[in-house]
Amino acid sequence: MTSRDSILAAVRQNQPAPLAPVPAIPSFARDTEPLLEQFKSVLLSMGGKLAPPVDRGDLDGLVHSLFPDATVICSATLEVRGTRMLDGSTDPTALADVDVAVVRAAFGVAETGSVWLSEEELKVNALAYLAQHLIVLLDPSCIVGNLHQAYRDFRFNTARYAVLVTGPSATADIEGVLVHGAQGVRSLTVAMVAP
Repeated sequence: MTSRDSILAAVRQNQPAPLAPVPAIPSFARDTEPLLEQFKSVLLSMGGKLAPPVDRGDLDGLVHSLFPDATVICSATLEVRGTRMLDGSTDPTALADVDVAVVRAAFGVAETGSVWLSEEELKVNALAYLAQHLIVLLDPSCIVGNLHQAYRDFRFNTARYAVLVTGPSATADIEGVLVHGAQGVRSLTVAMVAP
């Protein structure tokens, strides 16, 4: 028996019985401004952008109006056609030249201006990081108040991969010079569109 095995065996043998129940976590709900307005305000403060209101049937037009020079548009949603097909078998390295990626978020978090994406929404996880620009479609009725409420979502227990994205990639040096797009997307634009 190795040292590791003997240590783990001793830990298992000396577990308290019965195991203490997991404490209930309060929701920490706050009375604040309406969720949609709070989400928009925080998103903008984190460097994100809001797309102008658009009809659900004109999402392709929205993408082209926001990024008219984009040549490679990769959509992980059937709502936007894009110029490159994407499915779960797509090699992540094939996304290195994507100008614009379009995804639909499962939900947003008003407190942080974040959108929640998993492998189900992204199809290929690297899409959220290799694209130059990310457009996120978000149903305004799918915004929760804070992170405590977000973590109660059942998808956190079932997703193999999930990320809360808040604004574009950013880094700052010691002199306080902020650079967007240093390690990921250069811009994050949220379009409020019901499915």
